[in-house]
Amino acid sequence: MTKKVTMQDIADRLNISKNSVSQALSGKPGVSEETRMLVQHTADEMGYAYSNSRNQKQVDKKELKNIALIASDFAFSLKSFFGEIYLSVEKEVRARGMNLFIEPIDRDSKENLALPSLLTNQEIDGILFLSHISTDYISNIINTGIPTVLIDHHSPYLMADSILTNNRFGAFMAVEHLIQLGHRDIAFVGDIEFSPSYQERFEGYLLAFKKYGLTPKEDFMFTNAKENQGDIHSFLDTLQDEPSAWFCVNDGLGFLGTSVLQQRGFKVPEDVSVCCFDNGQLSQISTPKITTMDIDLNYFGKKAVEQLFWRMENKDEPIHEILLPTKLIIRESTAERKE
Repeated sequence: MTKKVTMQDIADRLNISKNSVSQALSGKPGVSEETRMLVQHTADEMGYAYSNSRNQKQVDKKELKNIALIASDFAFSLKSFFGEIYLSVEKEVRARGMNLFIEPIDRDSKENLALPSLLTNQEIDGILFLSHISTDYISNIINTGIPTVLIDHHSPYLMADSILTNNRFGAFMAVEHLIQLGHRDIAFVGDIEFSPSYQERFEGYLLAFKKYGLTPKEDFMFTNAKENQGDIHSFLDTLQDEPSAWFCVNDGLGFLGTSVLQQRGFKVPEDVSVCCFDNGQLSQISTPKITTMDIDLNYFGKKAVEQLFWRMENKDEPIHEILLPTKLIIRESTAERKE
């Protein structure tokens, strides 16, 4: 006669408490989604008969939720930054027993405000929007009524939760680092119209000057810098004086700035210090390696999924903007200012 499988048998197999098994199988709170899925899988494997079919159906329904990750073709192409966030999102969505659908948005769809095909072809329970496309396009998505969380983007016109880097404080810390090394003539390099993040990093730059009772030179504020060497060369050609340090809004500009300075005979950091933002691959392969502000991209994705899961259960709560901290990583590109 075959012995009946009990909750204790499942608990012994997984080395967890019987109470945890009970919570997982009944759909009650108290265990993580990962544990819940593991317990259910083990119960099925061992032939355990579920005692509460109503709650089990609720759990099954929850596991079948469909999540859409939407971004522009350009954002998906930035694998060293958004690629890491995407992988984190995928991992977290799978761990919660949900399906993830990916939808890149091309220029025609953006200009025509065309809804992604998956929103009409699939039953989507929640949307994650990676970076920005246009305010009108994102508004069109939000207006579907499907719970939406924005990743690394926000706007006063977009009524949706946002997961953001604390750009102001991060830039403040970077520029403070340069000021504490004795630098007073610090250039800002970045296109503040390209992204709210870059505008906020410019505000952090100005905040650091204000904190230390300093006035930044207008000539040193290159606020429409594109990521190409020609723009950096043109900026240097316009300068009457030379900044002793540069703060660049991302690693691409930090890398290009360092390269152009070296082409012109400047030594980094002996003549000019360079500091940037994001701690991507370019800051790490540069010679010298560039001081930068680190963003935990893995946590970015995890927090976004966590917030979307909460929003799907709390649709009428006020919207949240969640700021994630940055960390200064000091490398060889910054040094004390020489008199």
